Amino acid sequence: MKNNSIIPFKIEIGKEHIDTILQKVKTFNWQDFPKRNGWEDGVGYDDLLKLVNYWKDNYNWYKIQDKLNLLPNYRYISGSHTIHFLHYKNNGLKSPILLLHGWPGSYLEFENLVEKLALDGHDVIVPSLPGFAFSTPLNVIIGPKKISGLFDGLMNELFGDTKYIIQGGDWGSHIASWMAYLYPKRILGIHLNMVAILSEDNEPKNSKDRLFMERRNRSLYDEQGYNHQQETRPQTLGIALYDSPVGTAAWILEKFGKWADFSTTKEGNPDIWSKFDEAQILTNIMLYLVTNSIVSSSWIYRGMYLEKSNKLPLKAYINVPTGVAAFPDPVFAPTPKSIVEYNYNVIQWSTMEKGGHFAALEEPELLYLDITKFINKLF
Repeated sequence: MKNNSIIPFKIEIGKEHIDTILQKVKTFNWQDFPKRNGWEDGVGYDDLLKLVNYWKDNYNWYKIQDKLNLLPNYRYISGSHTIHFLHYKNNGLKSPILLLHGWPGSYLEFENLVEKLALDGHDVIVPSLPGFAFSTPLNVIIGPKKISGLFDGLMNELFGDTKYIIQGGDWGSHIASWMAYLYPKRILGIHLNMVAILSEDNEPKNSKDRLFMERRNRSLYDEQGYNHQQETRPQTLGIALYDSPVGTAAWILEKFGKWADFSTTKEGNPDIWSKFDEAQILTNIMLYLVTNSIVSSSWIYRGMYLEKSNKLPLKAYINVPTGVAAFPDPVFAPTPKSIVEYNYNVIQWSTMEKGGHFAALEEPELLYLDITKFINKLF
Protein backbone atom coordinates (compact mmCIF):
# COMPACT_ATOMS: atom_id res chain seq x y z
CA MET A 1 0.00 0.00 0.00
CA LYS A 2 1.33 3.42 -0.88
CA ASN A 3 1.75 6.04 1.84
CA ASN A 4 -1.48 7.89 0.91
CA SER A 5 -4.44 6.01 -0.50
CA ILE A 6 -8.22 6.09 -0.89
CA ILE A 7 -10.16 2.85 -0.43
CA PRO A 8 -13.89 2.01 -0.35
CA PHE A 9 -15.19 1.20 3.12
CA LYS A 10 -18.00 -0.98 4.45
CA ILE A 11 -19.26 -0.86 8.04
CA GLU A 12 -19.21 -4.30 9.67
CA ILE A 13 -19.68 -4.38 13.44
CA GLY A 14 -19.51 -7.81 15.06
CA LYS A 15 -22.63 -9.26 16.69
CA GLU A 16 -20.80 -10.01 19.93
CA HIS A 17 -19.89 -6.34 20.35
CA ILE A 18 -23.47 -5.16 19.73
CA ASP A 19 -24.84 -7.82 22.09
CA THR A 20 -22.45 -6.69 24.83
CA ILE A 21 -23.55 -3.06 24.48
CA LEU A 22 -27.23 -4.00 24.58
CA GLN A 23 -26.75 -6.30 27.56
CA LYS A 24 -25.16 -3.45 29.54
CA VAL A 25 -28.04 -1.19 28.57
CA LYS A 26 -30.60 -3.74 29.73
CA THR A 27 -28.87 -4.45 33.04
CA PHE A 28 -28.22 -0.83 34.05
CA ASN A 29 -29.36 -0.44 37.66
CA TRP A 30 -32.00 2.29 37.71
CA GLN A 31 -33.23 1.26 41.16
CA ASP A 32 -30.61 3.23 43.08
CA PHE A 33 -30.37 6.06 40.57
CA PRO A 34 -31.50 9.40 42.09
CA LYS A 35 -34.83 10.23 40.47
CA ARG A 36 -34.31 13.98 40.45
CA ASN A 37 -36.35 15.36 37.57
CA GLY A 38 -35.42 18.29 35.39
CA TRP A 39 -32.20 19.42 33.74
CA GLU A 40 -30.92 21.79 36.39
CA ASP A 41 -28.13 19.47 37.59
CA GLY A 42 -27.36 17.70 34.33
CA VAL A 43 -29.16 15.37 31.97
CA GLY A 44 -32.89 15.01 32.67
CA TYR A 45 -33.77 11.67 34.26
CA ASP A 46 -37.07 11.27 32.41
CA ASP A 47 -35.56 12.07 29.02
CA LEU A 48 -32.64 9.70 29.55
CA LEU A 49 -35.00 6.93 30.65
CA LYS A 50 -37.18 7.50 27.58
CA LEU A 51 -34.13 7.17 25.34
CA VAL A 52 -32.87 4.02 27.08
CA ASN A 53 -36.30 2.35 26.95
CA TYR A 54 -36.41 2.97 23.21
CA TRP A 55 -32.89 1.56 22.97
CA LYS A 56 -33.91 -1.67 24.72
CA ASP A 57 -37.24 -2.19 22.95
CA ASN A 58 -37.08 -0.66 19.48
CA TYR A 59 -33.58 0.20 18.29
CA ASN A 60 -31.96 -2.13 15.75
CA TRP A 61 -28.32 -1.33 14.96
CA TYR A 62 -28.17 -3.69 11.98
CA LYS A 63 -30.97 -1.88 10.14
CA ILE A 64 -29.10 1.36 10.73
CA GLN A 65 -25.85 -0.21 9.58
CA ASP A 66 -27.48 -1.31 6.32
CA LYS A 67 -28.65 2.27 5.70
CA LEU A 68 -25.23 3.71 6.52
CA ASN A 69 -23.61 1.30 4.06
CA LEU A 70 -25.75 2.75 1.27
CA LEU A 71 -23.81 5.99 1.67
CA PRO A 72 -20.58 6.56 -0.34
CA ASN A 73 -18.14 5.48 2.39
CA TYR A 74 -14.38 5.64 1.93
CA ARG A 75 -11.21 5.67 3.98
CA TYR A 76 -8.15 7.82 3.45
CA ILE A 77 -4.90 6.26 4.65
CA SER A 78 -2.16 8.79 5.37
CA GLY A 79 0.84 7.40 7.18
CA SER A 80 -0.41 6.13 10.55
CA HIS A 81 -3.75 7.90 10.26
CA THR A 82 -7.01 6.49 8.91
CA ILE A 83 -9.76 8.97 8.01
CA HIS A 84 -13.29 7.79 7.21
CA PHE A 85 -15.29 10.04 4.88
CA LEU A 86 -18.30 10.24 2.62
CA HIS A 87 -17.73 11.38 -0.95
CA TYR A 88 -20.71 12.51 -2.97
CA LYS A 89 -19.15 12.66 -6.43
CA ASN A 90 -19.98 15.04 -9.23
CA ASN A 91 -18.58 16.18 -12.58
CA GLY A 92 -15.94 18.50 -11.16
CA LEU A 93 -17.39 21.67 -12.71
CA LYS A 94 -18.06 23.25 -9.31
CA SER A 95 -15.76 23.67 -6.32
CA PRO A 96 -15.56 20.77 -3.87
CA ILE A 97 -17.03 21.34 -0.40
CA LEU A 98 -15.61 19.91 2.82
CA LEU A 99 -18.16 19.62 5.68
CA LEU A 100 -16.69 19.29 9.19
CA HIS A 101 -18.59 18.20 12.31
CA GLY A 102 -17.80 18.62 15.99
CA TRP A 103 -18.22 16.86 19.34
CA PRO A 104 -20.47 15.16 20.40
CA GLY A 105 -21.77 14.98 16.85
CA SER A 106 -20.76 12.93 13.84
CA TYR A 107 -20.60 12.96 10.07
CA LEU A 108 -24.35 12.25 10.09
CA GLU A 109 -25.04 15.81 11.25
CA PHE A 110 -25.02 16.75 7.56
CA GLU A 111 -27.42 14.06 6.32
CA ASN A 112 -30.14 16.61 5.42
CA LEU A 113 -27.68 19.04 3.82
CA VAL A 114 -25.19 17.03 1.83
CA GLU A 115 -27.43 15.80 -0.98
CA LYS A 116 -28.70 19.33 -1.70
CA LEU A 117 -25.15 20.56 -2.14
CA ALA A 118 -24.36 17.58 -4.34
CA LEU A 119 -27.44 18.25 -6.48
CA ASP A 120 -26.10 21.78 -6.97
CA GLY A 121 -23.10 20.22 -8.70
CA HIS A 122 -20.47 20.10 -5.95
CA ASP A 123 -18.35 17.17 -4.91
CA VAL A 124 -19.10 16.97 -1.19
CA ILE A 125 -16.69 15.44 1.33
CA VAL A 126 -17.86 14.64 4.87
CA PRO A 127 -15.13 13.12 7.06
CA SER A 128 -15.25 11.72 10.55
CA LEU A 129 -12.73 13.62 12.67
CA PRO A 130 -9.65 11.63 13.71
CA GLY A 131 -10.59 9.40 16.62
CA PHE A 132 -14.31 9.68 15.84
CA ALA A 133 -16.60 6.96 14.45
CA PHE A 134 -14.84 5.04 11.68
CA SER A 135 -11.71 7.24 11.68
CA THR A 136 -10.36 4.79 14.22
CA PRO A 137 -8.35 3.31 15.78
CA LEU A 138 -6.41 6.35 16.94
CA ASN A 139 -3.41 5.77 19.19
CA VAL A 140 -2.04 9.30 19.47
CA ILE A 141 -3.47 12.56 20.77
CA ILE A 142 -4.04 15.02 17.95
CA GLY A 143 -5.34 18.61 17.95
CA PRO A 144 -7.19 20.77 15.41
CA LYS A 145 -4.03 22.37 14.03
CA LYS A 146 -2.51 19.03 13.05
CA ILE A 147 -5.86 17.73 11.86
CA SER A 148 -6.01 20.67 9.43
CA GLY A 149 -2.99 19.22 7.64
CA LEU A 150 -4.58 15.79 7.40
CA PHE A 151 -7.76 17.19 5.87
CA ASP A 152 -5.90 19.38 3.41
CA GLY A 153 -3.97 16.25 2.43
CA LEU A 154 -7.26 14.43 1.87
CA MET A 155 -8.58 17.20 -0.36
CA ASN A 156 -5.31 17.31 -2.29
CA GLU A 157 -5.41 13.54 -2.77
CA LEU A 158 -8.96 13.78 -4.14
CA PHE A 159 -8.83 17.00 -6.16
CA GLY A 160 -5.20 17.96 -6.73
CA ASP A 161 -4.69 21.71 -6.95
CA THR A 162 -8.41 22.51 -7.20
CA LYS A 163 -9.44 25.05 -4.57
CA TYR A 164 -12.19 24.01 -2.19
CA ILE A 165 -14.74 25.43 0.26
CA ILE A 166 -15.08 24.44 3.93
CA GLN A 167 -18.12 24.57 6.20
CA GLY A 168 -17.91 23.82 9.90
CA GLY A 169 -19.24 24.34 13.40
CA ASP A 170 -17.82 23.43 16.81
CA TRP A 171 -14.51 21.56 16.17
CA GLY A 172 -15.25 21.84 12.47
CA SER A 173 -14.99 25.62 12.72
CA HIS A 174 -11.73 25.37 14.68
CA ILE A 175 -10.22 23.11 12.02
CA ALA A 176 -11.56 25.26 9.17
CA SER A 177 -9.97 28.36 10.73
CA TRP A 178 -6.59 26.66 11.00
CA MET A 179 -6.84 25.33 7.46
CA ALA A 180 -7.59 28.82 6.15
CA TYR A 181 -4.69 30.25 8.14
CA LEU A 182 -2.14 27.58 7.19
CA TYR A 183 -3.23 26.77 3.61
CA PRO A 184 -4.85 29.97 2.27
CA LYS A 185 -3.86 29.32 -1.36
CA ARG A 186 -5.72 26.00 -1.32
CA ILE A 187 -9.03 27.30 -0.01
CA LEU A 188 -11.65 29.32 -1.85
CA GLY A 189 -13.70 30.24 1.22
CA ILE A 190 -14.79 29.11 4.69
CA HIS A 191 -18.32 29.20 6.06
CA LEU A 192 -18.63 28.96 9.85
CA ASN A 193 -21.56 28.64 12.21
CA MET A 194 -19.27 29.17 15.19
CA VAL A 195 -16.19 31.39 15.51
CA ALA A 196 -14.00 30.61 18.50
CA ILE A 197 -10.42 30.76 17.21
CA LEU A 198 -9.16 34.33 17.56
CA SER A 199 -5.70 35.84 17.87
CA GLU A 200 -4.03 36.31 21.24
CA ASP A 201 -4.32 40.09 21.01
CA ASN A 202 -7.98 40.21 19.93
CA GLU A 203 -10.01 42.16 22.49
CA PRO A 204 -13.55 43.61 22.41
CA LYS A 205 -13.61 46.79 20.34
CA ASN A 206 -16.30 48.66 22.30
CA SER A 207 -18.06 48.60 25.67
CA LYS A 208 -21.11 46.76 24.31
CA ASP A 209 -19.02 43.87 23.01
CA ARG A 210 -16.93 43.85 26.20
CA LEU A 211 -20.03 43.42 28.34
CA PHE A 212 -21.36 40.74 26.00
CA MET A 213 -18.13 38.72 26.20
CA GLU A 214 -18.03 39.03 29.99
CA ARG A 215 -21.61 37.76 30.28
CA ARG A 216 -20.93 34.92 27.84
CA ASN A 217 -17.81 33.85 29.72
CA ARG A 218 -19.73 33.83 33.01
CA SER A 219 -22.52 31.71 31.54
CA LEU A 220 -20.01 29.28 30.03
CA TYR A 221 -18.75 28.48 33.53
CA ASP A 222 -21.87 26.39 34.11
CA GLU A 223 -21.49 24.50 30.85
CA GLN A 224 -17.80 23.80 30.38
CA GLY A 225 -16.97 21.29 33.07
CA TYR A 226 -16.92 18.65 30.32
CA ASN A 227 -14.37 20.75 28.39
CA HIS A 228 -11.93 20.99 31.30
CA GLN A 229 -12.22 17.27 31.99
CA GLN A 230 -11.66 16.27 28.36
CA GLU A 231 -8.86 18.80 27.97
CA THR A 232 -6.91 17.64 31.00
CA ARG A 233 -7.94 14.05 31.90
CA PRO A 234 -9.66 12.48 28.88
CA GLN A 235 -8.25 9.02 29.51
CA THR A 236 -9.88 8.67 32.93
CA LEU A 237 -13.25 9.89 31.74
CA GLY A 238 -13.01 7.74 28.63
CA ILE A 239 -12.58 4.53 30.63
CA ALA A 240 -15.76 5.25 32.62
CA LEU A 241 -17.78 6.04 29.50
CA TYR A 242 -16.34 3.08 27.60
CA ASP A 243 -17.62 0.72 30.28
CA SER A 244 -21.13 2.21 30.46
CA PRO A 245 -23.28 2.68 27.33
CA VAL A 246 -25.94 4.40 29.46
CA GLY A 247 -23.27 6.68 30.89
CA THR A 248 -22.15 7.55 27.37
CA ALA A 249 -25.77 8.23 26.41
CA ALA A 250 -26.21 10.55 29.40
CA TRP A 251 -22.96 12.40 28.64
CA ILE A 252 -23.98 13.03 25.02
CA LEU A 253 -27.73 13.55 25.50
CA GLU A 254 -27.01 16.34 27.99
CA LYS A 255 -25.11 18.28 25.31
CA PHE A 256 -27.95 17.94 22.79
CA GLY A 257 -30.46 18.98 25.43
CA LYS A 258 -28.53 22.06 26.57
CA TRP A 259 -26.90 23.26 23.34
CA ALA A 260 -29.70 22.99 20.77
CA ASP A 261 -32.27 25.75 20.29
CA PHE A 262 -35.42 24.30 21.85
CA SER A 263 -38.67 25.53 23.21
CA THR A 264 -39.15 24.49 26.84
CA THR A 265 -41.75 22.33 28.51
CA LYS A 266 -44.12 23.73 31.16
CA GLU A 267 -41.62 22.49 33.77
CA GLY A 268 -38.88 24.59 32.15
CA ASN A 269 -36.95 21.66 30.64
CA PRO A 270 -35.69 21.49 27.05
CA ASP A 271 -38.34 19.96 24.81
CA ILE A 272 -35.74 17.74 23.20
CA TRP A 273 -38.15 15.39 21.43
CA SER A 274 -39.80 18.25 19.58
CA LYS A 275 -36.73 18.47 17.34
CA PHE A 276 -34.94 15.13 17.59
CA ASP A 277 -36.20 11.56 17.67
CA GLU A 278 -34.80 8.68 19.69
CA ALA A 279 -33.34 6.81 16.72
CA GLN A 280 -31.49 9.90 15.51
CA ILE A 281 -29.89 10.55 18.90
CA LEU A 282 -29.13 6.87 19.51
CA THR A 283 -27.40 6.41 16.16
CA ASN A 284 -25.14 9.33 16.97
CA ILE A 285 -24.40 7.75 20.38
CA MET A 286 -23.85 4.31 18.87
CA LEU A 287 -21.20 5.68 16.52
CA TYR A 288 -19.15 6.36 19.64
CA LEU A 289 -19.88 2.94 21.15
CA VAL A 290 -19.65 0.49 18.25
CA THR A 291 -16.27 1.92 17.24
CA ASN A 292 -14.98 2.26 20.82
CA SER A 293 -14.23 5.89 19.97
CA ILE A 294 -15.81 7.44 23.07
CA VAL A 295 -12.25 7.49 24.48
CA SER A 296 -10.30 8.79 21.48
CA SER A 297 -12.95 11.33 20.41
CA SER A 298 -12.18 13.37 23.53
CA TRP A 299 -8.47 13.51 22.72
CA ILE A 300 -8.98 16.48 20.39
CA TYR A 301 -9.58 18.59 23.52
CA ARG A 302 -6.29 17.41 24.99
CA GLY A 303 -4.66 17.87 21.60
CA MET A 304 -5.68 21.52 21.41
CA TYR A 305 -4.39 22.05 24.95
CA LEU A 306 -1.01 20.46 24.15
CA GLU A 307 -0.46 22.16 20.78
CA LYS A 308 -1.81 25.47 22.15
CA SER A 309 -4.06 25.89 19.12
CA ASN A 310 -6.95 27.61 20.92
CA LYS A 311 -5.56 30.96 19.70
CA LEU A 312 -4.18 32.27 16.43
CA PRO A 313 -0.81 34.05 16.62
CA LEU A 314 -0.59 37.76 17.47
CA LYS A 315 -2.20 39.99 14.83
CA ALA A 316 -3.04 36.97 12.66
CA TYR A 317 -5.40 37.69 9.79
CA ILE A 318 -7.16 35.09 7.64
CA ASN A 319 -7.46 36.51 4.15
CA VAL A 320 -9.59 33.63 2.90
CA PRO A 321 -13.16 34.93 2.33
CA THR A 322 -15.28 34.01 5.33
CA GLY A 323 -19.01 33.66 5.82
CA VAL A 324 -20.54 33.51 9.29
CA ALA A 325 -23.99 32.13 10.09
CA ALA A 326 -24.63 33.44 13.61
CA PHE A 327 -27.22 31.05 15.03
CA PRO A 328 -28.71 31.87 18.45
CA ASP A 329 -26.73 29.12 20.20
CA PRO A 330 -28.11 29.05 23.78
CA VAL A 331 -24.69 28.29 25.29
CA PHE A 332 -21.96 29.35 22.85
CA ALA A 333 -23.51 32.66 21.84
CA PRO A 334 -22.07 34.06 18.59
CA THR A 335 -18.87 36.09 18.90
CA PRO A 336 -19.62 39.74 17.94
CA LYS A 337 -18.91 40.70 14.35
CA SER A 338 -16.44 43.46 15.26
CA ILE A 339 -14.28 40.93 17.11
CA VAL A 340 -14.45 38.35 14.32
CA GLU A 341 -13.52 40.92 11.65
CA TYR A 342 -10.24 41.62 13.42
CA ASN A 343 -8.99 38.16 12.38
CA TYR A 344 -11.19 37.15 9.45
CA ASN A 345 -12.00 38.51 6.00
CA VAL A 346 -15.76 38.46 6.59
CA ILE A 347 -17.66 38.91 3.31
CA GLN A 348 -20.99 37.63 4.64
CA TRP A 349 -22.55 37.84 8.10
CA SER A 350 -25.99 36.33 8.65
CA THR A 351 -27.87 36.70 11.92
CA MET A 352 -30.05 33.60 12.02
CA GLU A 353 -33.47 33.71 13.69
CA LYS A 354 -33.43 30.14 15.02
CA GLY A 355 -31.12 27.17 15.42
CA GLY A 356 -28.52 26.28 17.99
CA HIS A 357 -25.16 24.57 18.26
CA PHE A 358 -26.04 21.67 15.94
CA ALA A 359 -27.10 23.91 13.07
CA ALA A 360 -26.83 21.30 10.29
CA LEU A 361 -29.12 18.95 12.24
CA GLU A 362 -31.50 21.55 13.65
CA GLU A 363 -31.98 23.87 10.69
CA PRO A 364 -30.49 22.23 7.56
CA GLU A 365 -32.57 24.33 5.15
CA LEU A 366 -31.53 27.64 6.73
CA LEU A 367 -27.90 26.55 6.75
CA TYR A 368 -28.07 25.33 3.15
CA LEU A 369 -29.50 28.63 1.94
CA ASP A 370 -26.81 30.58 3.77
CA ILE A 371 -24.04 28.40 2.37
CA THR A 372 -25.30 28.79 -1.20
CA LYS A 373 -25.62 32.54 -0.71
CA PHE A 374 -21.99 32.58 0.46
CA ILE A 375 -20.79 30.43 -2.44
CA ASN A 376 -22.43 32.79 -4.93
CA LYS A 377 -20.39 35.66 -3.47
CA LEU A 378 -17.14 33.81 -4.13
CA PHE A 379 -17.55 33.93 -7.91
